[in-house]
Amino acid sequence: MKRKFSPSELTLGSVFVVLLMIGANIAIWFPFLKITYGAGSVPLSLQTFFAILAGIILGRKLGSFTVIVYLLIGAAGVPVFAEMSSGLQTFIYPTGGFLFSFIAVAWVTGYIVEKSQNPNIKIYLAATFAGLMANYLIGTPFMVASTNLVFEVPLTLTQGAIAMLPFFIKDFVITMGAAILLPKILGRLSVVNSSIPTHNTSQ
Repeated sequence: MKRKFSPSELTLGSVFVVLLMIGANIAIWFPFLKITYGAGSVPLSLQTFFAILAGIILGRKLGSFTVIVYLLIGAAGVPVFAEMSSGLQTFIYPTGGFLFSFIAVAWVTGYIVEKSQNPNIKIYLAATFAGLMANYLIGTPFMVASTNLVFEVPLTLTQGAIAMLPFFIKDFVITMGAAILLPKILGRLSVVNSSIPTHNTSQ
């Protein structure tokens, strides 16, 4: 029998929908949140971080469902994607694969934590890294394909991987740092609401 999401779970899921919206555009509201390097600058985006956190805190099912809701809101025309963009056309642009990948990110991280009887810092680090890799292994090839097919600009997979390296380093630092703090974060959340499904294998 399929278990339905409880009202408290759906409420927490809606919070993560909002966090994904904020994470996509945090550099717009706070322009100083950009990493400057030789070839330009990389805006700090917290989407990957919140997708990973959704999987770990909400579980693989509710976490991935939350991401799907976020994507549907953006597809409907609400400007919740990066650079306040929206619409179905966003999904065929080079960054579309990264948007789709957030579903897998939440599912993978949630699955790893759920399958562990006693999650600890090593499990959180493993789950976080797996989610991050899912993000780039799905997003980067899609970006290359979109650049070639939609924009008709030649780009090899190697060139695409090199172009994404600054973003990967940025996300790696943010997500690994967050994983280290996860035990404290989850502990405080559990005090506020003992029903939070941090790693419920029955989901």
